[in-house]
Amino acid sequence: MAEIINLRQARKRKARADKEARAAENRIAFGRTKVERELTKAEQELAKRQLDSHKRDDETS
Repeated sequence: MAEIINLRQARKRKARADKEARAAENRIAFGRTKVERELTKAEQELAKRQLDSHKRDDETS
């Protein structure tokens, strides 16, 4: 015979798991110090400048 489950409890359990997953994502995205954010931003800007400096100028005017 099949196991009897309480749908209300199952719904609440799923909602708690979803909420915890969203909280974990937010901790990763927003749980960084100011220094870490600035370092990441500086690294991205440096990479962008290096990429832009290697672009070719194909204008033949």
